[in-house]
Amino acid sequence: MSRVHVELLRVRYAETDQMGVVYHANYLIWCDIGRTEYLKALGANYAELERSGTMLAVSEASIRYHAPARYDESIRVETTLRDIRSRALTFDYVITHAESGTRLATANTVLVSLDRGGRPTKLPAETRALLENLNA
Repeated sequence: MSRVHVELLRVRYAETDQMGVVYHANYLIWCDIGRTEYLKALGANYAELERSGTMLAVSEASIRYHAPARYDESIRVETTLRDIRSRALTFDYVITHAESGTRLATANTVLVSLDRGGRPTKLPAETRALLENLNA
């Protein structure tokens, strides 16, 4: 698998405001979709991770808006794993218009590994190994 995962989405009507422009918070949902699919493609299924007792909680999120996305447009979410720590992962995202290539937003998130009690814990060794092998 490549270090970059690409997910194609179509802007749904419910994601837009009265002007037909995507509401700003929906970009973070698209980042979540990109990140979840990135992990799934790697073989680190997020649902399995949770069932085993490890949660990944967003501790930081930053987004910069470059151009508006509009209803029924096709968008491309590129997700890259930037950094792996014993208890945290940092992902970068580039969201573009799928047809024109226009950059719509750039973002990053930091996720902290938590146990079922909500306390920071190390990422499971097998998950960390998968991610580190990809990042090598």
